[in-house]
Amino acid sequence: MNEQNTIFICSDSVGETAETVVRATVRQFDADHTNIKRWSHIKSEEEIRTIMEEAARIGSFVVYTLVLPELREMIRQEAVRLNVFAVDILGPIMEAFVSTFNSSPKHQPGLLHTMDRKYFKRMEAIEYTVKCDDGQDAASWEKADLILLGVSRSSKTPLSIFLAHKGYKVANYPLVPEVKPPQSLFQMMDSKLIGLTITPESLVKIRTERLKAMGLPFDVIYSSLMRVEEELEYAHTIFRQLDCLVIDVTERAIEETAGMILAALDLNRQ
Repeated sequence: MNEQNTIFICSDSVGETAETVVRATVRQFDADHTNIKRWSHIKSEEEIRTIMEEAARIGSFVVYTLVLPELREMIRQEAVRLNVFAVDILGPIMEAFVSTFNSSPKHQPGLLHTMDRKYFKRMEAIEYTVKCDDGQDAASWEKADLILLGVSRSSKTPLSIFLAHKGYKVANYPLVPEVKPPQSLFQMMDSKLIGLTITPESLVKIRTERLKAMGLPFDVIYSSLMRVEEELEYAHTIFRQLDCLVIDVTERAIEETAGMILAALDLNRQ
């Protein structure tokens, strides 16, 4: 590592908070080549002494997020002894909180990144949803909370990912007139099946813009009004066979459509 223009980060947790602050600061200067060196999960005064002596040796300064008061005090003492500039990110805010609200901190590192049950559920949902995107892994559809159906470019994937971040396992399947849906789809509970539709004119525009963005010819059958109308008519035929809820996504934000889906899901569970 280049020993010039190096900033040290110390944390008794991961150190992401301090690094975010440091990187935001570096961007205010013509300092593209500034190095950032991070020490995480610091637990002892000896570790701090070693880090501070290294900072003094190469002429660095230290930014730290330490919640344990004894470690913060150790850095302050070492900073004075070694004449190293040290910036406490959490300390002043914690002291202000104590003084203003008469409350005591937990002194527990890493609370921001605590992996609780909701966290693991969300990660599991995201992993499942990515694996079951665009008709993949049909054998896992029984585990899905929701299965989104629709023609190409009807917001299936972005909706699936958005819902996954809320903890729902979502599969999606593209409806194409030339491809018969798997029989297993017709054996699913209709309450987990959601059909997505859109006006033909909007879909033509979306597909055309998509082809342009990819540098492909946009005057092809895929983006023609006749083809779009054929696909949508076919999709509605499947929706009727499945007796599923159908939501029009035309000019709707992902968040709005997701809210409608979740409201219907809650209603079905009551």
